[in-house]
Amino acid sequence: MKHKEIITKVPAEFFRLLIGIVFLFSGFVKAIDPMGFEIKIEEYLAVWGMDNFRPLIILIAFNLIAIEFTLGVSMLLGVYRKYTSWAVLALMLLMTPLTLYLALFNPVTDCGCFGDALVISNWETFFKNIVLLAASVFVLVNHRKLLPCYTGKTRGFVPLFAYACCLYFACWNYNHLPLIDFRPYKEGVHIPTQMSIPEGAPEDEYRYSFVYEKDGVKKEFSLDDYPAEDSSWTFVESKTELVKKGYTPPISSFVVYDREGNEVSELILKHAGDVFLLIASRIEESSDKHLDEINNLYNYAEEHKIPFYCVTGSSAKAIENRIDRTGTEYPFLEADEALLKTIIRSNPGLVWLNNGTILEKWHHNDIPEEEKINSLQTAYQEGTTGNEKRNAWIYISVFTFTLPLLLVWIYDTLHFRRRKSVRKMKDK
Repeated sequence: MKHKEIITKVPAEFFRLLIGIVFLFSGFVKAIDPMGFEIKIEEYLAVWGMDNFRPLIILIAFNLIAIEFTLGVSMLLGVYRKYTSWAVLALMLLMTPLTLYLALFNPVTDCGCFGDALVISNWETFFKNIVLLAASVFVLVNHRKLLPCYTGKTRGFVPLFAYACCLYFACWNYNHLPLIDFRPYKEGVHIPTQMSIPEGAPEDEYRYSFVYEKDGVKKEFSLDDYPAEDSSWTFVESKTELVKKGYTPPISSFVVYDREGNEVSELILKHAGDVFLLIASRIEESSDKHLDEINNLYNYAEEHKIPFYCVTGSSAKAIENRIDRTGTEYPFLEADEALLKTIIRSNPGLVWLNNGTILEKWHHNDIPEEEKINSLQTAYQEGTTGNEKRNAWIYISVFTFTLPLLLVWIYDTLHFRRRKSVRKMKDK
């Protein structure tokens, strides 16, 4: 290989890997928590006054996730190098100005490009996109130098398989709970501990300044030299600037009220024993598919003297309509809708607490039966949990995706070698 070709091929391969890994990771973590990405798109539409597109949000979210994941896989494996490079460049040309707008005006706190797995600021997102934009231009110009892992006979399988697998994986996580919980309210977390600030933890540092006016001229003073005793200066305003951010607890708040407006957070978190919370962020939009299972669990809780509450972010009128329509008997509590969506990605979903610790969480499609609760209680008493099973599902998911790609690659490699040997024999 000529020296000039090496100079372009090596950085082209490096940028190809960089783009592929970023796109693959971004699509994967969104597919783990598609409801979180749906919520983020809702934020964007609300900011831009495009609420008419709300019925299409879930369709948009799933396809954007699958497209991003597919582009990452195709870039990593060198499949359809020209078209993949063009698609990546087009996406970066769209996203880079958008993230600049987010960085300048901050309409949402973060772009959600890596979901809750990796939260970065809007400016960090913009600079990240500048790097990816430059990398995508370089890769497109030098796409012919990229090493393809599949030949023309099998390369069509890769993007179709990646797109289908990502859609299925996202649908599974949407109709159950995320296979990996990136949020602070994950199973095994003791909520009061995660809300506390450790002794000696750094505090927020602020800079205070004061603006005074004299003879029509305004001047800014610090806390040490402001003219408090000089009557010739007239106070205009004070300013407070955050210089250094202190320690922020993983869980900022857990505030729950009864229907009379009394806070009952400690009643739940400090209860000595089990508590069941049926979380319905918006009770008027919650699923009615599993009312019987929920009522059976409520009856079980009543029999075993376990507190059972439905916590919602909806209005009192919505709660009354729910009670009238379904004949619900369990008591209702109220909390912030955003908090409830953070706690569990299901409407409704069930949270099992014990002494303020989250033991288990279930999607409404997976509401447990009495036998399941009894077996889990026994398991926790013996010091075992269901984490082993969840980890096994992660390994199975990765294996299920990579094995077909590997088998097709082996077939493609052997077939290519066979064709190459046939050509050599014909040439002889």
